[in-house]
Amino acid sequence: MPPVSTPAIMLRRIAYGDFDLIITFFSLNIGKITLMAKNAINSKKRFAGILEPFSVLQIVYSTPKGKGLSVLQEASLIQPFTFIRQNITKTAYASYMAELLHDWTEEGHSHEALFDLFFYILRELDKPDSTGAELSILFQMRFMAISGFQPGLSACIACRKPVDQMDQQVFAMDLKKGGLLCDPCRSGTGGFFSLSKGTLKQLLWMAGGDLKKAARIRLTSLALEEGTRFLEAFVPFHLGREPKSLKFLQQLRKGN
Repeated sequence: MPPVSTPAIMLRRIAYGDFDLIITFFSLNIGKITLMAKNAINSKKRFAGILEPFSVLQIVYSTPKGKGLSVLQEASLIQPFTFIRQNITKTAYASYMAELLHDWTEEGHSHEALFDLFFYILRELDKPDSTGAELSILFQMRFMAISGFQPGLSACIACRKPVDQMDQQVFAMDLKKGGLLCDPCRSGTGGFFSLSKGTLKQLLWMAGGDLKKAARIRLTSLALEEGTRFLEAFVPFHLGREPKSLKFLQQLRKGN
């Protein structure tokens, strides 16, 4: 096969022996791909200083005949996102998002919308005055919507009555059923998260419409607290496991 060229965001890298790296990228044209970067650890020309987490690169790779990983042949830097890696909190948020992409998506399946979303979030997170918490909520809401697992926040999932038509101000969110329940439809006391009507509205604003406009939304302190707690339970629940990077992020926030 001829070499393939595509923009790609580096998700993770693992040392393979003393000289090589196994790198997973999330690419625009191919989706998730895992490549062997031969002699990358000691490279002073081809890959010097650019194979860093969250960097956006133009990569060229070739696929060998038979078995074995495809091989990274060339890489040129598009956007380094250096400020993210210089800030441990921003690094933790970016790592969580990268792990979601790594674990949720399959190799070789193009997801242009997810690539554009992650690229945009990283660009915003790299700004000195950005906050990782709000961008993480924006990413998770959009990520779940694109992946087909968006939580039902606009109406009761049992009776279908819209939230806007209810006087109720606080709703129970059922993780297993993937949506909210009004008081008359709620039964039992376990497995629920409480979300206020104001939080629901702000999360829905973030989930839909123009991405740049959604990124300009400033959440109230209550919406930030409720949205973070809910999404960091909802997303791992539907992923099927708790990402390691999420545990580190939560421990980091507790220490601040």
